[in-house]
Amino acid sequence: MHKANWSSNGSSDRHSFTGKDIPYAKISKDMSIEQLIELYASAGYNARRLGEAAKLFYKMIDDDATICLTVAGAMTPIGYGGIIKELIDHGFVDWIISTGANIYHDAHFAWNLPVKQGHYDVDDDILHKKNIVRIYDVYIKEDETLQVQDKIIQEIFTYYSRDDETLTLTTAEISYMLGKYVKGYAKSPDRSFIASAYEHDVPVYISTFKDSSLALDLIPFRLEGKRVLIDVVREIVEQAAIVYNSKSNGALEIGGGVPKNTAQQTGPALDQILHLNHGGLDYIIQLTDARPDSGGLSGATLQEGKSWGKVKTSHANIVTVYGDASITFPLLCLYAIAKHEPRRHKRLYSRLAEYYNKLKKEYEMYVVRDERARSTD
Repeated sequence: MHKANWSSNGSSDRHSFTGKDIPYAKISKDMSIEQLIELYASAGYNARRLGEAAKLFYKMIDDDATICLTVAGAMTPIGYGGIIKELIDHGFVDWIISTGANIYHDAHFAWNLPVKQGHYDVDDDILHKKNIVRIYDVYIKEDETLQVQDKIIQEIFTYYSRDDETLTLTTAEISYMLGKYVKGYAKSPDRSFIASAYEHDVPVYISTFKDSSLALDLIPFRLEGKRVLIDVVREIVEQAAIVYNSKSNGALEIGGGVPKNTAQQTGPALDQILHLNHGGLDYIIQLTDARPDSGGLSGATLQEGKSWGKVKTSHANIVTVYGDASITFPLLCLYAIAKHEPRRHKRLYSRLAEYYNKLKKEYEMYVVRDERARSTD
């Protein structure tokens, strides 16, 4: 069988008839996930991209890369926090950047609060009168779920704030607090990825904290004279420090948006701002349905990121799968879990201070070198 020999820089081989032969697809009732992914990888279109992405994720794991999972959209209301938990438990995810909504809605499952399948073709005025909140075809009760969840979140902040009038935290520290509380007090802590992250020291950053119910739940505290302040600069330094102090780095991006950019801006932070010549991430996989031609970050190609220094190269180890992540994400994850043994947990949360200080020293050394260079000009 002919093997493709794509050159690293250009398209000379891409214009020749040297690619792999496409086999005649065969499926059977006892087909394994590995065989299904191989079928995808040997085909075309986004099936091929998904096959290549699954193999690249396996490569990231096998290379012991430090892997960041970014989660946009609304993945946890459909129960996919359980998939994230499996990745954490297997050691396949070392740090996470998520919207606040995905953390908030995942907590419903830990506290056994009702989340139901509904319908997408409905009269939302009627749902509102019945206190039913809709996320496409998922129903959540306003009083039995959201109001109960809000009280729990507020109890958590009350528990940790005590008599302090001001708490200054990173969102990773907030997630750690939430995970610790869920682990200790929730009815079903085994149904929470934030509890698993706490257990395995996986930092979880909330890139859009104010744009979620987690932040809304702090309104009463502020009106009562207590403040929770988010140290966003501290956490972007921590994120850059994780990347800088790791042998190699990868990102698995579910959707796009702010979580995607937060992970990828570690490259510009290290090089454009700190002048440390790091070069960006080694591997990136994105599962998205966003188009690149609208100019939005969600649809921006991973190759484009090279022009910003977000990724080491635009020629290898990057795959974008265009499709519904609710379909592609479980397939990719199952392939990795079925094929690769669990990995040792890196426990990055407990090393954040160490990594931060190392990065600080590197930057101080750069400043000294720069001042010396200027003095000799």
